[in-house]
Parts: sequence; C-alpha cells; structure tokens
Amino acid sequence: MTASALELQAVHKSFGATAIIRGVDMSVGRGERHALIGPNGAGKSTLFHLITGRFPLSSGAVRLNGEDVTGLAPFEIYRRKLARSFQITNIFPRMSVYENLRCAVLWSLGHGYSFLRLIDRMPDVNERAQAVLERIGLAARRDVPAGLLAYAEQRALEIGLAIAGEPEIILLDEPTAGMSHSETEHAVELIRRVSEGRTLLIVEHDMAVVFGLADRISVLVYGEIIASDAPEKIRANRAVQEAYLGTVPA
Repeated sequence: MTASALELQAVHKSFGATAIIRGVDMSVGRGERHALIGPNGAGKSTLFHLITGRFPLSSGAVRLNGEDVTGLAPFEIYRRKLARSFQITNIFPRMSVYENLRCAVLWSLGHGYSFLRLIDRMPDVNERAQAVLERIGLAARRDVPAGLLAYAEQRALEIGLAIAGEPEIILLDEPTAGMSHSETEHAVELIRRVSEGRTLLIVEHDMAVVFGLADRISVLVYGEIIASDAPEKIRANRAVQEAYLGTVPA
C-alpha cells in the first residue's frame, strides 16, 4: 500500500454555528494525482485553506508525510514542501513574469526579502527562476508585466509560482476555470508535467479534466466525503450521480 503524503483525520470546520466541513477523512498517496470534486458550496476551497493553514481547524488533524501539521502557520507548512495555487489568480501584476518567479524562489531557497542584497547577484535564484519559466512555457513572455498576460498564461504563471519551491505536494484550486477547450488541454498537459514525481491534489469542475488526469477521486458534498475511489468507480457511483444530477440514471 502506498504511504500517504497527505492525510486528513476527522477534520471539522465551523464558522460560528455553521458547520462547513463535517468530519472529513481523506488520504492522498505519495505520487498520486488526486481530484477533489463536489457541487458549488460543498466546502472544497475551505478544505484547501484548512490543509494549508490559512484557516484553523475546529477539530481533527492534518498530516504531511506522517507528520502532524495541525495548527501550523502557512509558511511553516510551505517549508514542509507543500505549495498551492488559488481559485482567483494571485500574482504581482506590475512585475514581469520573471520577477514574479524570482520572488517565489527567494523564500524557497532561504534568502527572504532583503533590500541590502542585489538579486541579480544570486545565481541560484536566477537559475531556478529561469528553469521554472521554461518549464511552464512562458520563456518568450519573460519580461512582460504579469498583468498583461492572457488569462490562461496568468494561470500558468501561478502554477509556476506554486512549483518554484520544488514542493513534494501541490494543491491546485480550479486551475482550468474560465478557459477555452484548447486552453484547458494546454493547462492539463502543463499540470501533468509539473506534477510528475510529485503528489497532486486538485479541485476541478471540468469532469473531462478530472477523469483524464486523476488516479483517484474524492467527492465532497455538504462538507462530507461521500465517496473516494478510482475514476471508473466514481463515475458509476449512484450517490455521486445523485449529488451532481439530482437523479440516478435508469
């Protein structure tokens, strides 16, 4: 059995009297591409915030490679080789593509931000940023302000920011949302490349992307996991069909 890279145990999250996440148990194996799907309002982005330390858990535990990281700050979880993208593009729009990547690389290499050091004299930072730039297919857009990139390119840049620190676990929140069919195909190929040899947890509404990319799928409905299995078994699951369609095919 594959060891777990990410494990959630009886995770609960309430905001006041409102329960959003209600006892989630989920395991993502090392090197696995795992999709988290569910209707709008199911709690998928909230679950990402809990995993990454942005929101505190009401109860339960989160483990990375067997280590309990419950209650750690986001930067502490990042240092344990977990990185994420956001549902809404999160870049520095006035900085160039290359400068965005160098900022992400600085922290991952332990430099931090310093006004007393010239970043051009940090070959490790520049080499890593250039390598990521080429990996995400934006080398030709190197000096373009990030805010002027096409939408799909901005999403690719955000994936680049997520992998700049060479994480072992990547969380992507709706990376193909708002894309055309051809843009989605390009994004899926990029995700395949950058997740090779890593663990991926992806929230995605495009079922063609989900079933074409994921090794396993977990279905979150009203804050609870109702199924977690191989794609072909999820496709045939009556509870999943009801959650999405409201009816079960005859």
